[in-house]
Amino acid sequence: MRKHIKTIILAICSLSVTVVVAQKKSTDTINTGVIDVVKPYTPTISDAFKVKETPSLNDETTQAKKDIKYNIFSFPVASTFTPAKGKAASVDKAKPIKLYDNYATLGVGTYTTILGEVYLNHAISRTESVGGYVSHHSSEGGIEGLSFNDNFSDSKLNINYTSRLRDLSWKVEGGFQFQGYNWYGVPQTQLTAAQTNGIEVDHTFFDAHLGGDVSFEDTYINSASLLFRRFGDNQGSGENRFTFKGKVDVPINDYEIATHLVIDYLGGSFKRGYTSMNALNYGNFQLGISPTYQMKQDDLTIDLGVSLFYLHDNEASKSKLYIYPNVTATYRLVDDVLIAYGGIQGDLQQNSYYGFASENPFVSPTLNIMPTDQLYNAYVGLKGKVTSNVSYNISGRYIADISKALFRNNEITLTAQDYTYGNSFGMVYDNVKTLGLSGELNVDVNRNFTLAIKAETFSYSTDDEAEPWNLPTLKGSLFLDYQISDKWFTGANLFYVGERKDQFYLNDGITATTPFTVTLDSYFDANAHVGYHVTDQLSIFAKANNVGNKAYQKWQDFPVQSAQFLAGATYKFDF
Repeated sequence: MRKHIKTIILAICSLSVTVVVAQKKSTDTINTGVIDVVKPYTPTISDAFKVKETPSLNDETTQAKKDIKYNIFSFPVASTFTPAKGKAASVDKAKPIKLYDNYATLGVGTYTTILGEVYLNHAISRTESVGGYVSHHSSEGGIEGLSFNDNFSDSKLNINYTSRLRDLSWKVEGGFQFQGYNWYGVPQTQLTAAQTNGIEVDHTFFDAHLGGDVSFEDTYINSASLLFRRFGDNQGSGENRFTFKGKVDVPINDYEIATHLVIDYLGGSFKRGYTSMNALNYGNFQLGISPTYQMKQDDLTIDLGVSLFYLHDNEASKSKLYIYPNVTATYRLVDDVLIAYGGIQGDLQQNSYYGFASENPFVSPTLNIMPTDQLYNAYVGLKGKVTSNVSYNISGRYIADISKALFRNNEITLTAQDYTYGNSFGMVYDNVKTLGLSGELNVDVNRNFTLAIKAETFSYSTDDEAEPWNLPTLKGSLFLDYQISDKWFTGANLFYVGERKDQFYLNDGITATTPFTVTLDSYFDANAHVGYHVTDQLSIFAKANNVGNKAYQKWQDFPVQSAQFLAGATYKFDF
């Protein structure tokens, strides 16, 4: 090290001596003097030129770009910073809604109306439960302008048992029903004769049924159900019906064919005919099978199938085979916003006394009952969601029915039965083609407000009958439910039914005149309710039916009750 220091000092001393000598020599050669200016300085401006933004360089060393490497020298540093512990913001939790398994309702109103319901359900274990249902709705009547009783009563009882296992669930249930109505729609021209003969217009129905269903998991047998029903009335009529339905998946190679099975037996009798004393017996046996294969590709789903039915008429001892198309398709044009759908299907529809009396309780116990052969029901439509809360459905359909059942006012006869004064309805059958258009809008703003609107229009053509009896050309409905607050709730439903055609007979007591067609006025039925939750278990409510206060005729000469008001309470509880 010392050697290097010595060398450095020697170099510095040599450099200093050289600089001093050079400076001294240069000073000695500079002489002072006078400078003579021969010509005065005249500055000129040279031509301007534009400097290039990117000048071209010929220097080889500047043209070649050198790679620049950046290195970051990182050293671990011990940090003494300790962050504060985070604290979740407090959120007010809503009180969980208590759900009850049972409830009881009682209400009373005008026309001496009584409404009562009790629903019970009890869990025996984690997999078993038993339940029941009892309801009663009756009114003493009192419609103005009537000469006969118009009271009615409808009582039901149902008991069920349910078991839910790992691989299957099954349920068995049974029940009874009692209904009482009156043939009070006697026309003015027959009042005197009916009162003179002292007719009894009451007509009561009895129903008992027993059935069950079972569903399986991860098997080719998906579900099955059966039902036996005994239905009759106080006029000596009786009907038995047994129905079995099942659904299985039939594997064929690598495909599964969803197959529906139907077994339907119907047998019944009426004590007499409408114009004769002979008993009316009816009944048939149906066996149906409907295999369907489903194809899916992207947004397109197609179900290809066919329905086969075997029908045996027990009374006529005749059999027949029916074949119907069963093809449906859906295509998502724009996700859930616009979905197109369509199809063509057919069916062998079983008609029964129970079904007719449920739709029109003023039928006579002298009906001609046979199945309806629906050749096809072709339909197309569009459905989807305008927003997440608004959905719609627009469709059109064309239906061809062979032997479609139509309600028609019975003719006036001289048999002096309680239902032969033009105050009952019978069944007629005709080949009817129906063209229908419908539109539906559903609004579900939130859990507190829901709205549903539907409108339908129909056009009919018949082969033998003069009119499509009692089939409306226009129907509309509106349903609304609104939860005003935690305590208050309200709702409304409105129905509109357009004009219908029916048949009417005049009778002078000796001979019956030619029947003529009458038009039943359209009607509008508005109903509303409001309620208040007194506690979590107790609620009170008030209902108003037929707010328009019009005793319209749903069926010819059978006016309904005008404005009706009812108030009551509902209590929910657990065992």
